[in-house]
Amino acid sequence: MTDTFTALSDPTRRLLLDRLSETGGLTLSDLAEDLPMTRQAVAKHLAVLEAAELVASERDGRCKRHYLNPVPLAKIARRWLGRFEEVPLAAMSGFHGPAGERRVAQT
Repeated sequence: MTDTFTALSDPTRRLLLDRLSETGGLTLSDLAEDLPMTRQAVAKHLAVLEAAELVASERDGRCKRHYLNPVPLAKIARRWLGRFEEVPLAAMSGFHGPAGERRVAQT
């Protein structure tokens, strides 16, 4: 899971994932279009995303097409966000008294 967080920490990689979520099956040239970097730099970002299993690729003749793999993102959502869905908001945040003094919620 560390690879996933490392891959998601870079804004360019998040942009590539956004593009793949909108339109899957993009080539390296498609992904590099309008980005202020070389195709080689985009390829390095794709390699990080593939190592984190966030992107799957397949050959289509001479082209290599890239697709978003949502499974690692779903695992993160379930592990890190899912546990907070059932907890009342007041219990998570506590209560703030005067002048920002924080008091723990009484149960």
